[in-house]
Amino acid sequence: MDLVAGVRRVVVLMEHMAGGKSKLLKRCTLPLTGAGVVHLVITDLGVFEVGSDGLILVDAAPEVTLEELRSKTEARFSVSPALKLAA
Repeated sequence: MDLVAGVRRVVVLMEHMAGGKSKLLKRCTLPLTGAGVVHLVITDLGVFEVGSDGLILVDAAPEVTLEELRSKTEARFSVSPALKLAA
């Protein structure tokens, strides 16, 4: 896709959930035109870096707990050691 071809950094801004379901999935269900090009995902609940081993939670919206993020995120993610969240 032209929007991601040849750029240095791709940031996705999106809602975390739609219709009561997570939009951060274990595996994409749509055709991919720019696989492996996203560096950062920002949702209304948190900020995730995309690393070689998957998603890394680096920030969360105020009042959002780690438990809430885990329950609302289908994809696995690790938590940055620098991030301090309520359990």
